[in-house]
Amino acid sequence: MRRLQGRPVHVAGGGILGLATAHELAKAGARVTVFDPRHEGPSASAVAAGMLAPVFEACMDPVSRPHFDLFLAARDLWPDFALETGIILHRRGARYRGVAGEVAEVAARLESLGVAPERQGDQVYTAEDWRIEPGQAIAVLRQALDRAGVVTRQHRLDRPHPGVQTVVATGWSSLEWAPETRRLTAIKGHILTLKDVRGEGAVERTAGGYLCPSSEGLRLGATMEVGRTDLNPDPVIAGALLDRLAPSEAGTGREAPVVQVGIRAATTDGLPMVGPSTKSGVWLAVGARRNGWLLAPLVGRMTAAYLAGEDPGPWSQALQPGRFEGSRGE
Repeated sequence: MRRLQGRPVHVAGGGILGLATAHELAKAGARVTVFDPRHEGPSASAVAAGMLAPVFEACMDPVSRPHFDLFLAARDLWPDFALETGIILHRRGARYRGVAGEVAEVAARLESLGVAPERQGDQVYTAEDWRIEPGQAIAVLRQALDRAGVVTRQHRLDRPHPGVQTVVATGWSSLEWAPETRRLTAIKGHILTLKDVRGEGAVERTAGGYLCPSSEGLRLGATMEVGRTDLNPDPVIAGALLDRLAPSEAGTGREAPVVQVGIRAATTDGLPMVGPSTKSGVWLAVGARRNGWLLAPLVGRMTAAYLAGEDPGPWSQALQPGRFEGSRGE
């Protein structure tokens, strides 16, 4: 018998954390409804490169560095998750490109993580970082949820319904009925797509960002604009990103890059909140910062375990929502 057979669960939010959580809840037998206000614009999950990058995130991002083991464990759930949902998983690795001194330093950081990098001249490569394509992944995941009987409502969930367990996977906005969300910080990010530049190889990382191949073109990203919540593209910021990552493409007269903006939610330690709220019947699956795609299967599995009254696994303490209580003199 499935663990949550017939139990109603509402999932507030239709980004990757909400969809992955709905998938795991449906697998466990719950009657799931996802509230996904798509008319308000694409989720941050759609405005992403789709990198599953435990190695280079830990190597390049100081906030992510302490979480390498957790990130690697999350990535290892992806083959089964992709097989279950129909998401195409690309395992072509990633490389860092830079001057000799930079490359040597990055190689040393990788080795300190226990990763054996391959040196290739002015580049260093690892096969341990993977990627998906967000558009394809979201489309097939929604189809999988439809097949599993998950109901989607294209409007916001304004409050929990009596007798129904509610999972908050809403992004950066603060909710009165989920008080932990007040700890989330919004981070605006620009990402560019060069539609006339194709590639199938490894993701390329540099000191200034990344270049990620996709079927829709080469994606360049991404900015991290803390505290900004507007969805307006900034041509100055977009132009600087293009100049920094693909200067040969600027001013060539070729098709202008497509500029997208997304707002991500972050906690102070860079990890999501996953687990029970102080409000009865409310659960958190929110705040993954720049690693929502990477962490989604882990967040979904943990949330389903919580609702079934089971052990959520070895990362529950690191992700539990109450870990911030007592900070700021509280």
